[in-house]
Amino acid sequence: MTNQVNFKEFFKIFIFFFFFFIFNSLTFSVAHSFSLISISEKDEIELGKIYANVAIDEYGGRFPEPEVQAYLQRLGKKIAEQSPRKVPYTFYLVNSGIENAFALPGGPVFVTRGLFLMVDTESELACVLGHEIGHITARHHIKFVEKNMTLSLLLQIGSLFLPQNLAGEALYQLAQISAGLLSLKFSRDQEREADAYGFEFSVKAGYSPEGMYELFKKFKEREKKRPPEWLSTHPLPESRIKEWQEKMQTYKPTGALIKDREEFQRIKAIISATTESFRLSDEAEKLFKDKKIDLAKEKFMKALEVYPKNIPALLGLSKILLNQKRFDEAKEYAKRAKVLDENLSSAYILEGIAELNLKNYQQALIDFEKAKELIPFNGYAYYLAGRANEELGKRKEALDNYKKALDLGPSNAPWYPDCRRRYQMLRGIPLPF
Repeated sequence: MTNQVNFKEFFKIFIFFFFFFIFNSLTFSVAHSFSLISISEKDEIELGKIYANVAIDEYGGRFPEPEVQAYLQRLGKKIAEQSPRKVPYTFYLVNSGIENAFALPGGPVFVTRGLFLMVDTESELACVLGHEIGHITARHHIKFVEKNMTLSLLLQIGSLFLPQNLAGEALYQLAQISAGLLSLKFSRDQEREADAYGFEFSVKAGYSPEGMYELFKKFKEREKKRPPEWLSTHPLPESRIKEWQEKMQTYKPTGALIKDREEFQRIKAIISATTESFRLSDEAEKLFKDKKIDLAKEKFMKALEVYPKNIPALLGLSKILLNQKRFDEAKEYAKRAKVLDENLSSAYILEGIAELNLKNYQQALIDFEKAKELIPFNGYAYYLAGRANEELGKRKEALDNYKKALDLGPSNAPWYPDCRRRYQMLRGIPLPF
């Protein structure tokens, strides 16, 4: 009898450790080699769309001239057609003055206004786009995402992936990955791989590879003074430049390759004409951060006089007017920004705050829900949606939003203590004196 009991106990222990080992092996495999679980291409594309909205907000919105955006789309798609990886490549010119270009999982490629003005020929721009398409072709971004997602989040991502329906912890993970993607630093091997693809794609699309070599030289010259942002995420050792030169020397084109075109110079002139306006809004941003509100407001106004479609200036004025409790005016500036870029989450938040203070709670809620849809892991948007729901008497919806806001944080944000207080009051938890 004793032996039978011991055998049963031994069997239970064996089963426990067997499944414990299997689970941990699975977790290790997912976290390190992803041989068992990986993100499908469909979900990679959905993630890319969400992270693209984060980048749009982070980089000051899309440059608001349809002709410019259409040109970049045409050029980008012409090069992307050369890639064996067929995903919905989308190309964005964003308002930021920093000199950078980057890609995201599943197809989005971004070029800043600053980098566009830095390049001198269409072949330079074509080679940059080819390089970024190369990163997507090699799945460098999604490998980073897979590596940084926990097993529990990977298992939640399926064919019906809806980020807004995920739990707070899962949304928090998506937010952390988003921050990493926008400052993702590639290894030298990854850069060489993207270079090889970039060379192939740009040349097959008919562009001279000399464009990238010329751009490399510009980057090296700037590196000594004020390094472009591109260099912080794309290391450029001399070996990369040498390898590109070797490719150029060994490649024998069958026909003439494009170095530049008149259309590129015309588009660049459109962007260049807005430089003074964006310079003024950049100065205004610094003044605003230094709490020199009147001077900041004056600069933002001047920026809009020069170029009325300056999105950062519109958002800056909306923030100032909200602080001054001039809610009707603040709403109008936010609306103008929203019309210029319908994917600008911060414009919906600013307009919603104005509506909330004007007691237009239903409209405020519409704005906050749109902000959440665009960037589903912004804790502030959930807090504000909670406020609007609370004013509308929707207790359950308010609680749900406050809970997600508290999960997402950040806990040191100015709104966080009020969110916790409101959440506890709605749950009937006594507050400490």
